[in-house]
Amino acid sequence: MDGSSHEEEGQAAMWNGAGGRSWVDAQAMLDRMFEPFEELLVETVLSKNRTQVLDVGCGTGGTTLAVARRLAAQGRCVGVDISQPMIEHARRRAAAEEVGVSFVCADAESHPFERDGFDMVVSRFGVMFFQDPVGAFANLRSATRDGAELCAIVWRGPGDNPFMTTAERAAASVIPNVPPRQVDAPGQFGLADPIRVRRMLEHSGWTSIDITPIDVECQFPTTALDRYLTRLGPLGRLLTEADEQTKARVLTAVRPAFDEYVHGESVRFRAACWVIGARNARGQ
Repeated sequence: MDGSSHEEEGQAAMWNGAGGRSWVDAQAMLDRMFEPFEELLVETVLSKNRTQVLDVGCGTGGTTLAVARRLAAQGRCVGVDISQPMIEHARRRAAAEEVGVSFVCADAESHPFERDGFDMVVSRFGVMFFQDPVGAFANLRSATRDGAELCAIVWRGPGDNPFMTTAERAAASVIPNVPPRQVDAPGQFGLADPIRVRRMLEHSGWTSIDITPIDVECQFPTTALDRYLTRLGPLGRLLTEADEQTKARVLTAVRPAFDEYVHGESVRFRAACWVIGARNARGQ
């Protein structure tokens, strides 16, 4: 088995294991943190009068449900994610709200979507994990109609997002084996290079490509900071099986590094992202 297969299996194992369960447990906090991006995607769908929407890397369903609520009976919204725990949670949320939405547990990179089924593809931090991005974006394009559009939000580089790497930098003195963030590899910063992203989209057949930087203030309750540090990101994954003494030692070392982000009852930080837009214009 080659390295790419190992990487692909690693993503599936992470999101169907501790990583996926952590996101389910932190769903309310993460939805609040990323609410500005959810609103941006919903408004994009509405402003372009789209009604058949695919949400890629939908996670626990926050964006999918938000789009479906606004479209109501006038449209259809489908969320796809590789994580069974997160998809199951999304389905429970939809059932509780009685929102007409569908969730598919599959790898969007290779899933045989209904051809020409959608007029809009959206994603909130869900398309950075593809092992073969060109093949993945080509597969997503095949699921869309002529004239359909893509709107995906992804992270810019780690240098633009110091909050996102604060925990592992601060923990280095007590946990020396925290894996470094890799730009351009499947993961949070996998689509940080706009030149590379444009080339990928062109090679996968998308046109009218627009990659725009945005800077958004995000926040979550200060009371959730310990959960964020011990459950999410590379540090959180390392601490999943750690004993309470180890977690306490790491928290003691890491918490002071977040003082600049704590403002009373809220943790606030600037998220530096790209909004990736493209069009499926088969006639061109």
